[in-house]
Amino acid sequence: MTYVVTEACINCKYTDCVEVCPVDCFYEGENMLVINPDECIDCGVCEPECPAEAILADTEDGLEKWIELGEKYSAEWPNITERVDPMDGADAAKDEQDKFEKHFSDKPGAGT
Repeated sequence: MTYVVTEACINCKYTDCVEVCPVDCFYEGENMLVINPDECIDCGVCEPECPAEAILADTEDGLEKWIELGEKYSAEWPNITERVDPMDGADAAKDEQDKFEKHFSDKPGAGT
């Protein structure tokens, strides 16, 4: 089992999860984070830290797309190991629907 970041992270990018991760398995895109499934140790400490509830265990149904996204972009985006401010408008964006189709960016973030 591993944890995955889902659509709810897009245009929010809260990094409370990054701060508690003991193995630094988060990677930063322009407008979301992903988890490297090969580095995640399944501890689960990140899941309750996410204000957008964007982190789920991969045992839940329908997460294949997000697992693949984590695998792909954790190899391309920079590692993020420190908490940074969320994106402007994150609180308003966290409950928006269909964010992947509307807003997903494959561009890397800054990393820390």
